[in-house]
Amino acid sequence: MTSSAPVGTFRIKVRDAQTRARTGELHTAHGVVETPVFMPVGTQATVKALEPRDLRENGASIILGNTYHLMLRPGADLVAQMGGLHAFMNWDRPILTDSGGFQVFSLAKMRKLTPSGCEFSSHLDGRRVFLGPAESMEVQRLLGSDIAMVFDECLPWPCERLRAEKSVETTIRWAGESLAAPHAPGQLVFGIVQGGEYDDLRQHCAEELARMPFPGYAIGGVSVGEPEETMYKAVEASIPHLPEDKPRYVMGMGVMSQMLECVARGVDMFDCVIPTRIARHGTAITRRGNVAIKAAKWERDPGPVEEGCTCYCCQNFSRAYVRHLLHVGEILGVRLLTIHNVHRLCTFMREMREAIDCGQFAAFRQETHRMLAQNGQS
Repeated sequence: MTSSAPVGTFRIKVRDAQTRARTGELHTAHGVVETPVFMPVGTQATVKALEPRDLRENGASIILGNTYHLMLRPGADLVAQMGGLHAFMNWDRPILTDSGGFQVFSLAKMRKLTPSGCEFSSHLDGRRVFLGPAESMEVQRLLGSDIAMVFDECLPWPCERLRAEKSVETTIRWAGESLAAPHAPGQLVFGIVQGGEYDDLRQHCAEELARMPFPGYAIGGVSVGEPEETMYKAVEASIPHLPEDKPRYVMGMGVMSQMLECVARGVDMFDCVIPTRIARHGTAITRRGNVAIKAAKWERDPGPVEEGCTCYCCQNFSRAYVRHLLHVGEILGVRLLTIHNVHRLCTFMREMREAIDCGQFAAFRQETHRMLAQNGQS
């Protein structure tokens, strides 16, 4: 959708009367993003197994790329020489880039934290690399993403209180440095709330970031292995202290029931590798929950992966055929299942937006949980 408002504008369209759920429009340099929205992850300048055409046809309005991986391969300078990330991967819609903070603290080896960033060994070849707010923002400037995330320290779960306190102060300081760094024309910068499982630290971090003129805010450090109740608690501790008129983004979440509950708590944006990752392992996401298509029971099943689904996979192929492809290791099986999974999550978000706009979010929420519960997945 072409934007008619200034870049960075977030217009709330409809608010649900019973929850914090809302629909909105985020205006970026490459078009309007309707929220709530799910962003497929294209870590290394591609959403695994899919072409840009597939993404457009299946409802993706914005995708995610990653600073850490792209700075290592092929390098931000090369991407810039190719015209930026949009031109490099032939994607004409918005792109959000993760700062690399999560990867530094989860993938990198032999980390050494300093006040200005983190020195670490590359997970690819062991060479020493330094990444901090200045470096992360420069890589994202060269990539030319529509939304750049501040460089933060992502905490593990569980985490001791003292470490969480120090991490929050580091994240707040780095957020200010990230915001002050040079950015690409029209590039928006989002802050990231950290604080682990400690409500008061989440509140403090959110309040400090809200004093900075970010056009959007993320809630980080969730979906890192903590119980679901702890995850919701972290969202609930952060949301009330973030600006009402700015988009809110929960990082690393792609489970339908969890996204639904976070939308009810006031979240607008999500990303996750789940739809592509589980497709590679032979699992389909359906409205009623996940289905293992590689299972032997589908060997002679003539039905589609999901009844009623309008994606290319379900409109043209049977469970038996997709299972066969997966069973013999044919790459088409992964591609078809990935198409279906991305279509399912993008469709789920569209249906959720429609339910909010029509005043039917409560019924949509109840029916979604009912269907998932029937299969033991809610």
